[in-house]
Amino acid sequence: MTETETPVLLAIDARGIATATLNRPHKGNAYNAAMLEGLIAGLDQLRPDTAIRGLVIRGAGAHFQAGADVDWLAEVAAYPPEPAFAASLATTEAMRKLNEFPKPTFAVIQGACFGGGVGIACCVDVTLATPAAQFGITEVRVGVAPTPISTHMVHALGLRQTRRYAITGERFDAAEALRIGLVHEVVAPDAMEARLAHIIDQMMLSAPTAIAVTKTSFLEANGLTLSPRQAAQLAQEGWMQRAAPEGRAGLAAFQAKRRPGWYRGGAG
Repeated sequence: MTETETPVLLAIDARGIATATLNRPHKGNAYNAAMLEGLIAGLDQLRPDTAIRGLVIRGAGAHFQAGADVDWLAEVAAYPPEPAFAASLATTEAMRKLNEFPKPTFAVIQGACFGGGVGIACCVDVTLATPAAQFGITEVRVGVAPTPISTHMVHALGLRQTRRYAITGERFDAAEALRIGLVHEVVAPDAMEARLAHIIDQMMLSAPTAIAVTKTSFLEANGLTLSPRQAAQLAQEGWMQRAAPEGRAGLAAFQAKRRPGWYRGGAG
């Protein structure tokens, strides 16, 4: 697969169920500017369409979404302030729009689900994962901060679990993701499509406007939406850490496949 191909594929079936497929399998569907733009454009296109009844997000290939493309992050780290801020704001906006999307949203997770992939899992209404799926909020491992997805993780997982996994950067399996509330169900790969179809069929019994009002009420009444000022603050914090010496050093270490300079290994 080459970078000339579409990074987000959008399809709509006869029932009005849209599928957005993250389409950079050669990179584990790690996101870059083009993927963020494609996701934002797709959400903006689908939002006002009354024929759309729901949205499923999938990852092409072996993995769901492996976080940010580190090569892209290293490139962005060298940008001047205005485009660097814009890159972070695009991530924040993609998550905000998904979280506040008025139609039912679903994610089907296989393989790696790191960083922004965890953000997607937190922002949709129903998340299903295969038993072999692997998760991690791994930004701190490369010296950057997960600010664009921070509020959504706290909302979905609670502060206690978010603190642990966003600070340690530990990877964890589907059973742990189920325990902490990141996913709703763990489903065998050969049963996944039938299970998703059943859940969607149950949703289709619900009135579309009633669903939209319910989602909006849940978010707004509980302070779970982001104002433009809040989104800008998260983006600002993100790009400043990425551009800081620690962020640049961490990204360089990851690209060179070596331990970062801050690592002090060994117990005791």
